[in-house]
Amino acid sequence: MEVLIMNESLLELRKFVVPEIIIGVDARLLIGRYISHFNSKRPMIVTDKGIQKLEWFQEIYHAIQAHTQAIYFFDDLTPNPKDFEAMSGAEMFLSHQCDLIIAVGGGSPIDCAKCISIVSANGGNVLDYEGIDEIRMPGPPLICIPTTAGSSADVSQFAIIKDSVSSVKCAIISKKLVPDLALIDPVPLMTMNPYLTACTGMDALTHGIEAYVSNTHSALTDVHALEAIKLINEVIEQSVLPNRTIETMFTLMLGSLQAGLAFSNASLGGIHAMAHSMGGLLDLPHGECNSVLLEHVIRLNFDSVPERFRTIGAQLGLNVDYCSDEELLESMLQRIRSIRNNLHISPYIKVEELSDEILDYLVDNALNDPCMVTNPKALRAQEVRSIYGKVLQTQK
Repeated sequence: MEVLIMNESLLELRKFVVPEIIIGVDARLLIGRYISHFNSKRPMIVTDKGIQKLEWFQEIYHAIQAHTQAIYFFDDLTPNPKDFEAMSGAEMFLSHQCDLIIAVGGGSPIDCAKCISIVSANGGNVLDYEGIDEIRMPGPPLICIPTTAGSSADVSQFAIIKDSVSSVKCAIISKKLVPDLALIDPVPLMTMNPYLTACTGMDALTHGIEAYVSNTHSALTDVHALEAIKLINEVIEQSVLPNRTIETMFTLMLGSLQAGLAFSNASLGGIHAMAHSMGGLLDLPHGECNSVLLEHVIRLNFDSVPERFRTIGAQLGLNVDYCSDEELLESMLQRIRSIRNNLHISPYIKVEELSDEILDYLVDNALNDPCMVTNPKALRAQEVRSIYGKVLQTQK
């Protein structure tokens, strides 16, 4: 009698949540149609101050204005959004009786918009909702127009907010944070400066890699993770050049979207856990943190899922057929270093001080980050501390 042996992963239940997505050139201009669909009369725009004078932003504003009675702006936020900023935004939303949130920007405005949504519907302090599935009531409708190709906050069920007292980045994870609509348009990327393009692109590449080796990956997330790695690898180095094209930026944005669909449902790993800790305490750019950590955490994780990393190597354009695991690992790390160097991202981050107390704090926060739970192997405190010692350098 023939016995069918099933892969254990096929027997594990997995969920997959996504928003409504429209992607393509000028997708942002459809915002007016969807304001009408939500019957919104008093939307609040959550955005950066720095982009509001750009032509493509003005086009968004005029498209919104044509369908509303009043528009309220919340732009009092910083690159790593903080708890008190989200609380201030929620107060504005409620006091003006707004009925829709429109987030225009990168990961910071979108994360802040999500946190405003949480508090406006559930009350309390935004930090009360840290963790997984702690949000009781869904918030008001949320439309996202991402202006970077990296965070994928516009399609994910994650929000990252900084606890301003403890200087820790807190992860809030819930399907109630999945936006109602993402209008994904490459046009805003054409005005993004090269270094921000580089850092956000590396963030997206990290999303794809970590989602594929996550211990909660699935057949659905694998498809998106691998496509993300392939697309980003093809164009990320061209995306920072002066002659970059709209086609290049569309491909980068598509790769970021695919990575977002993957990590939103498979979660992430040690790279993001360590990046959250670094970014929270030292107020560093998130994509830059991921860029310097990526090769070091891959080296630690490799032996836990070597066949998965072999598949990643193929997506990075490497010849993986006849090499040993050791050769593959070194080849993969060399490719990552090559990308980072071509993007002009330093392998180190300069900090004013790096005491034992600071290192202990970074390690503790990283090990307790929700993303560490889905890393393919359990990282030891000393391993994490060693990596921080390699990537952080004191200013001389």
